[in-house]
Amino acid sequence: MNPNIVTLEFRAGPGGEEAKIWSMDLMRMYTRYANMLGWKVEEIADNAIRIKGEGAFTKLQYEAGTHRVQRIPTTERQGRIHTSTATVAALPEIPEADIEIHPEDITWEFYRAGGKGGQNVNKVSSAVRLRHMPTGLVVTCQSERDQFQNRQVALSLLRAKLWEKREMEQSAALSEQRSIIGRGMRAEKIRTYNFPQDRVTDHRINKSFHNIDGIMDGKLQKITESMTELLK
Repeated sequence: MNPNIVTLEFRAGPGGEEAKIWSMDLMRMYTRYANMLGWKVEEIADNAIRIKGEGAFTKLQYEAGTHRVQRIPTTERQGRIHTSTATVAALPEIPEADIEIHPEDITWEFYRAGGKGGQNVNKVSSAVRLRHMPTGLVVTCQSERDQFQNRQVALSLLRAKLWEKREMEQSAALSEQRSIIGRGMRAEKIRTYNFPQDRVTDHRINKSFHNIDGIMDGKLQKITESMTELLK
């Protein structure tokens, strides 16, 4: 797989509107982190970004899992601390030869993209949505102005999702022999962001980091370096 390309997908967990806000906060955090490293970031869907840069997948693969936040939501009137979660999937670029996709197994939909992109994006049905019938996986992409390019990105993302599904199934079958920390395991709680205590704790390495506002602004280097050092 390509060590320099990673797709991060964000899903809100339990917690209602606060969980949705948290998932978008995480997406913004990783976008800023990538920008600090000079990597290229594309928003390929409302809840997914593709990052290209030297060692992008190598550094971010262990960010996969459940991220828990403890804070007072802006909508909370009584000052109570709420706990919410969001899951992050770190998906690699998988070669076509590694994951075979049969054309008859997918259905396509095309629609007009919203938001950023100018008049062409909004007036032309360039955005795509595909469904993989055997697994029920659905992928959307609206990052490019051209429908063909969006189709290629969507197929690439589907291969990554099928790879993730295979990895999870294999890991579940060999749960007592797992040697990879957190890779693709969305259900695994990997980190807690405690705003009142200004502390971010990674539960896999049992280590805490402070300056949570800086971390949310993309200053993740100490955390990612701690993970890669552990796994050398």
